[in-house]
Amino acid sequence: MANFTYTARNASGELTSGNLEATDASSVAHILLGRKFTPIEIKEAKASANTSLDMSLFTPKIKLEDLIIFSRQMFSLTKSGIPIIRSVKGLADTASSERMTVILNDVCDQLERGRTLSSAMHRHNKVFGQLFVSIVHVGENTGRLDEAFQQLSDYLEREQETRKQIKAATRYPTFVILAVVAALVIMNIFVIPVFANMFNSFGAELPIMTRVLLATSDFFITKWPYLLVGIIFAVFLISHYIGTPSGRYKWDRTKLRLPIVGSIFERTLLSRFARSFAMMLRSGVPLISALNLVSEAVNNAFMADKIVQMRKNIEKGESLSRVASSSKMFTPLVLQMISVGEETGRVDELLGEAAEFYEREVDYDLKSLTSKIEPILIMIVAAMVLVLALGIFTPMWNMMGAIQG
Repeated sequence: MANFTYTARNASGELTSGNLEATDASSVAHILLGRKFTPIEIKEAKASANTSLDMSLFTPKIKLEDLIIFSRQMFSLTKSGIPIIRSVKGLADTASSERMTVILNDVCDQLERGRTLSSAMHRHNKVFGQLFVSIVHVGENTGRLDEAFQQLSDYLEREQETRKQIKAATRYPTFVILAVVAALVIMNIFVIPVFANMFNSFGAELPIMTRVLLATSDFFITKWPYLLVGIIFAVFLISHYIGTPSGRYKWDRTKLRLPIVGSIFERTLLSRFARSFAMMLRSGVPLISALNLVSEAVNNAFMADKIVQMRKNIEKGESLSRVASSSKMFTPLVLQMISVGEETGRVDELLGEAAEFYEREVDYDLKSLTSKIEPILIMIVAAMVLVLALGIFTPMWNMMGAIQG
């Protein structure tokens, strides 16, 4: 839940303002209209809770694994009927992360002051995201908080498994690329200069490939400060550009169009969308609010924009299946699942099946990723060896031929 400040006019036309807790601005507008207020301006209030916590910059950040353990334990405790304050306090005392202990103690303090669990968690929105807080809020309102934490633990476990698969699949290509870069640096700094001195002593005319290698080696040795500054400056510019809204949008769109890995990124995002959307609907979150929260959960600006467009079209009165089809994000199989789910009232169930479909596709693609990238890596290494062979051994053969002649 988020805090919103609003300005509105009541039934008699008088201007009034105040604060409300809701999942998004649309929910605030619905609440105000229900109270016969006409909203004029709605803004999200900035959270300032984290500034009061005594944690140094070197305190380890909370990992996904910490949230999984917290969700599992909260599920077990709430299912057993243990009071919320007692449960949170107990988990704060046994948390393995120092930062998690501090945050849970603050949550417990807020609970003792009369705040709800979801609003206390929202004070730490960098740890408990909007999706997490909204599920907890729905669980509180429906009296099924244990089921809410069970759904969250299942969702986070699947997210963790996907991340592990991606890391495992990219470990080998990353190692090979780093090894190639290290080999190039060593060759240019230590090996090629030795041959350069030998070639200079003969005074013979060198082939073009050899001259390129010698010039590259000389640049590495004499101009390395400029090279280092250039790399740092380029990394800074790229990071700054990606940090802007337009840069983030373009980068996230480019990732989905990369050869070989682009389709994996896309299916991973679609799996995350279907899984989180199904979980929100199953928990009872309204369709419009669920789409808002899911757009944040996918963690991709390009995909989030597509989901927001879906939400806007639904607000205009279009059906979910129609906006899903017009978004051009889904395969025909998944579109059929959404359509059937809408007709039968089982959208959450069929979205869950769609998520499993995408997860199986991603799992298969990740297992075959190494075999797809391996030929490209072999070609890169072969090209490097060929350039070195032509640049170093060709002039040596020419000199041997001249000596024998």
